[in-house]
Amino acid sequence: MNLTVLISLVIIYLIIMSGLAYYGYRMTKSESDYLVGGRNTHPVIMALSYGATFTSTSSLIGFGGVAAMNGFGLLWLAFLNIFLGVFIAFAVFGTRIRKLSVELGAYTFSDLLGKRYHSKFITVFSGAVIFLFMPAYTSVVLIGGGRFLQESIGIDYNLSLLILAIIVGIYVIGGGIKAVMYTDAFAAVVMLIGMAIFLFMSYKAVGGVMEAHNGLTALKNMIPQSLIDQGHRGWTSMPEVGSPIWWTLVSTIIMGVGIGVLAQPQLTMRFMTVKNNNALYRSVLVGGVFIFFMTGAAFMIGPISNLYFYNTTGKISLDMANGNVDLVIPMFISHLMPEWFVYLFTLTLLSAAISTISSLIHLQGSAFGQDILKTVGIKSVFGMDGSRIGVFIGVLAAVILSYLLPGGVIAQSTAFWFGICAAGFLPTMIGAFFWKNSTKEGAIASIVVGFSTSIIGFLFLHEKESATLGLAKALFGKDTLVSYPWTFVDPLFYSLPLSAIVFVVVSLLSKSKTQSTKLQDANIS
Repeated sequence: MNLTVLISLVIIYLIIMSGLAYYGYRMTKSESDYLVGGRNTHPVIMALSYGATFTSTSSLIGFGGVAAMNGFGLLWLAFLNIFLGVFIAFAVFGTRIRKLSVELGAYTFSDLLGKRYHSKFITVFSGAVIFLFMPAYTSVVLIGGGRFLQESIGIDYNLSLLILAIIVGIYVIGGGIKAVMYTDAFAAVVMLIGMAIFLFMSYKAVGGVMEAHNGLTALKNMIPQSLIDQGHRGWTSMPEVGSPIWWTLVSTIIMGVGIGVLAQPQLTMRFMTVKNNNALYRSVLVGGVFIFFMTGAAFMIGPISNLYFYNTTGKISLDMANGNVDLVIPMFISHLMPEWFVYLFTLTLLSAAISTISSLIHLQGSAFGQDILKTVGIKSVFGMDGSRIGVFIGVLAAVILSYLLPGGVIAQSTAFWFGICAAGFLPTMIGAFFWKNSTKEGAIASIVVGFSTSIIGFLFLHEKESATLGLAKALFGKDTLVSYPWTFVDPLFYSLPLSAIVFVVVSLLSKSKTQSTKLQDANIS
């Protein structure tokens, strides 16, 4: 690429983003504006911001490469992202989140749960989990954006991190959720255009939809033996049931991310920003189309790249990338697409990185200022709003972790965050919105058990994380404490059911105890 052209485009892009952030700053007049956008955000802006927040560089590059290795089976994740992450999330969960947040005067995810169950512990504990654990997720997105700027523009990696951190920090501290959502919406448009063109050109390069799928089916004999031994049965077929690849694909990628999206605090907060339920219903179509072209397109482009590379070089994608799935999509672009598209996709990836980072940082700031400090009675620190201080701390923590975390942890950190959120929050959320017999005691027990079980699973049972972290090896002399297939089963598969069971049982017991106490008091009187 011509660096002069690229740098000029990036500067123009950042000027537009800064202008939108400044507009958000000018429109932010109150705490409600800063935290929930004054609850009058346009449904299209909300839907695009939701989609841009959900989609990061790992979705486009990382999961696209995983699809190149595993095949069209990842389309089940795209289905769950649209059905659960958009339709159910918007029309079912979103309407109740919006209504309850207005009734209770809640401005954050943790505040909503705490006020619903009349528990300061839930508010503080949930806020602490977000504030302490989310920087790990934020940092890997920051790493991806920093490495991307380093490779595309040729600037120093350290400078790349600082540029991204400063840009995001300034407009989140100043403009709050309004600045985040306006810039997210613009980023989403850029991402949508880029992925739509990429998907169309990919199918065109291999002769069309039917030719692509038939051609991939015929390439079954090109699958590496190592993948066949793990259960791979072709790019147009699901892996063998119960095989290592099947467990990883189904339990971690499809179910982990597909279910975990319902309990993502940074996403559920978007539902608090709209005026009424009609706005949420109107945003479903926009959100569904956007998620399809982000996740669905990536999951189709990945497998197609195998056929394209085979037709042009005689090799499949993994061979072209020397086994590194993260290189598949960038290599596919450089081989297939014209130069002008490379510039567009550069902006697409930059949009994905900045939109996700800004939303995560805003949530961390809100968790620190609103959920932790204000709940314990601290309204400001050194005369400054606690949420803005939380943003500064969140940016600083993400930058520090960007240096400390080892390479190749983006997918693992993403799965970790989605998994612990689903196990810790989802049963309590469902009870808050749909079950009148749910109790504070049940919610507290569920949250604590869900998070604890999920974290223990990642530290000691799930091989990919436990072997990388090394805690099990240091304490017990082996990478995991269980044998196959549990080493490949995502902790979500047992932590979420256990969290749900604890929630129901403790709620029923505490409800029964309360009713019994009331009856005894009535008899005494």
